[in-house]
Amino acid sequence: MNLRTVVFAAAMLLTARLAPAEPVAAAKVVLGRHNDRVAVTVEGEEFTTYRFTGHDKPILYPLCAPGGVPLTRSWPIEKGVAGEPEDHPHHESLWFTHGSVNGHDFWAPRAHGAGPDGPIPHVEHVSIDRCESGETAILETTSRWVDPDRQPVLTEHRTMVFSANETARSIDVTLALVADSGPVTFGDTKEGSFALRVRPQLQPKDSNGSQGAGGRLVNSEGLVDGAAWGKRARWVDYSGTIDGKAYGIAMLDHPANLRHPTWWHAREYGLSGANPFGIHDFAGEPEGAGNYTIPQGETLVLRYLVVFHEGDAGTAGIDRRWKRWTEETSR
Repeated sequence: MNLRTVVFAAAMLLTARLAPAEPVAAAKVVLGRHNDRVAVTVEGEEFTTYRFTGHDKPILYPLCAPGGVPLTRSWPIEKGVAGEPEDHPHHESLWFTHGSVNGHDFWAPRAHGAGPDGPIPHVEHVSIDRCESGETAILETTSRWVDPDRQPVLTEHRTMVFSANETARSIDVTLALVADSGPVTFGDTKEGSFALRVRPQLQPKDSNGSQGAGGRLVNSEGLVDGAAWGKRARWVDYSGTIDGKAYGIAMLDHPANLRHPTWWHAREYGLSGANPFGIHDFAGEPEGAGNYTIPQGETLVLRYLVVFHEGDAGTAGIDRRWKRWTEETSR
């Protein structure tokens, strides 16, 4: 059995344990495969699109709550959207990268002087390995992280399970990171890792530190807004009012993950990132305390659940959902 088979077997063992996180009727999720993307719809309504060309890494955009309401920022994928801040161009809806991988910055690679066409570290799409619609739709992909000289750093096998019902939609993401080109060190930096950028209505403050549109950030430990930054938690949630109705996004960390409960690069201006590596920045430990090396030939598996819901974290039952999800996937 080769390495790729082993990785997918592990991912599918996790997938096989999935079950709806809330006891309500599921809706059919349809995956539409195209040359540059996979579109995800729920009963004909847009949920998201997995985009694997035209960006420095694969992204999911847009990300919509029930009713097709977008919950992540449109810029920089779409320009000129009224009221949207145009900062941090590497914050592209939902993505997974890190600011130091064998010394290379995959998080904001163009911030260090490379031109728009210059060589930079980036994540290349390799293949779609499974694409199945259903009450839980499954998309499996392979990507390769490469350095500025286009030399491979690691291989990423990703499993995304999409689910939906009348009040929420979710994506269960398993990331299998394989050190198949030598050891891989994820460095100790706050710039990472599994992350999204919410739309302005969910931000407690804007990027200048001024009060935002009334959004709220809360984590599983009850810390609110700025107090949640850099703290360990089982989940974080952003919520706010859009067109008179409350919506939110929650990101949940699995107990089997490295250094659970993870630290969160969760900013009041709308960046939410699960980052198990940035211990120096988050906890004030010595530089390098958060470094983690995947030995040659071995695999690091990380798993997260992202929930797009109506209401806030309390009314959406995010803590109950975390408990149910982890119980069902840890048996």
